Amino acid sequence: MNEVILETSDKMEKSVEAFKKELSKVRTGRASLSILDGIFVDAYGSSMPLNQVGTITIPESRMIVIQPWDPQMLPAIEKAILKSDIGLNPIGDGKVIRLNIPQLTEERRKDLVKSVRKVAEEFRVAIRNIRRESIEILKKQKKDKEISEDELFKFQDEAQSETDSYIKQIDEVTANKEKEVMEV
Repeated sequence: MNEVILETSDKMEKSVEAFKKELSKVRTGRASLSILDGIFVDAYGSSMPLNQVGTITIPESRMIVIQPWDPQMLPAIEKAILKSDIGLNPIGDGKVIRLNIPQLTEERRKDLVKSVRKVAEEFRVAIRNIRRESIEILKKQKKDKEISEDELFKFQDEAQSETDSYIKQIDEVTANKEKEVMEV
């Protein structure tokens, strides 16, 4: 198999993984630690990930509890959560911060599904762009007489089948996430 095709497959695999990570941030009405990914707290003169300033637990299906290792960090953690765009209000009691995950309305669920579909389309386009770049490299190799015309067509077909495979994966992940979001 041509190294261009192997590189194409690798890039597409990374795109699918990035897509899954992006979808893990979408709230589904249930508590998930991934909701807090990407939240940084100003602590001790530097910016630190939230999970490095305290213990994060999920005691109930609709609640996240953050217990800072240093109680003086409570205001900074609350500020970081409010500043992020996760749409949750922290409730502090001096020792821990509670995040209650509200029940999603039908309208909000539909908005989330639209958002999931939009992100999925962006990643499908990214995968198609990877295919396009690979085919351009293959055409350049043919022009430089590194591969024959038959090999070019064979590798183009392989690039297309890789593309189809990864787009199918994105479609499956999207369908599962939509189902999860619409679940009451």
